[in-house]
Amino acid sequence: MTRVAAVDIGTNSTRLLVADLDGRGRDAKLVPVDRRTQITRLGQGVHATRTLRADAIERTVAVLSAYRAAADELGVERIRATATSASRDATNRDEFFDAAEATLGARPELLSGEEEARLEFLGATAALDGAPAPYLLVDVGGGSTEFIAGTEEPTGLCSIDIGCVRLTEQYLHGDPPTPEELSQAVTVVRDHLADVDRLVPDARRARTLVGTAGTVWTMAAIELGVDAARSDLIDHFLLTRTAAEDVFRTLATEPIARRRHNPGLDPGRVDVIVGGAIVVVGVLRQFGFDAMLVSEPDILDGLARTT
Repeated sequence: MTRVAAVDIGTNSTRLLVADLDGRGRDAKLVPVDRRTQITRLGQGVHATRTLRADAIERTVAVLSAYRAAADELGVERIRATATSASRDATNRDEFFDAAEATLGARPELLSGEEEARLEFLGATAALDGAPAPYLLVDVGGGSTEFIAGTEEPTGLCSIDIGCVRLTEQYLHGDPPTPEELSQAVTVVRDHLADVDRLVPDARRARTLVGTAGTVWTMAAIELGVDAARSDLIDHFLLTRTAAEDVFRTLATEPIARRRHNPGLDPGRVDVIVGGAIVVVGVLRQFGFDAMLVSEPDILDGLARTT
């Protein structure tokens, strides 16, 4: 087996997976060794300025340095890194990519939303056992949300420019958000989801809704009342629509000072979790699902399987 590392540099978080890999693609044997997540907020303010802030680059590069040290300590032979929504939107991304490459030893690949979705689908669905197909996979990120329908391969996919950070920066300014702000954000999400209906007609044929990434994971942890590190309880947890609605209502009506005490809520997500919850609840409503299956394997696993 070959020890590989995958790094996903997102709008809100920077994540690492170290795994042992035998083979390549969907049929490969993948054994996770280490997973790490740090909130780095690379995309802070990028929607308004189209520029990555110097302090955001510095934060992210510092985490990449720690990840490189961990990879070296664990004997990683190959590293693959990707950058998604925030870097796609930024005019100075090469400045960040140069620093990231010098630190990590691998230059981040600038993924399109469609490429991101394909890797996400590969990573999440290769590990599903017993969940009825076809699937609709939803990855709620900081700056974008990916939708992928299919069974073993995607039959439809799209990426839309809504995510927990983008919605928060554009619409949710109150502490807590005002009813008017929430209503506007809900309407924006609903309009984007109507586009998904048009672009991914197979979405409504799916039997299982699968949710990945930090927002979904955090909502499941809050519902369970456990620390977000408890993957033994959260991975493959079935987050019902009723529970998701309850979590959203609780978070949306709490000021940040009280919201931060919810078990399972990472301090780095406290100010953006309401925006992400709007997307999750919107998806459940739009496509008529009663529940969402929470998946830890995601784009990192897809990256690792193709490294």
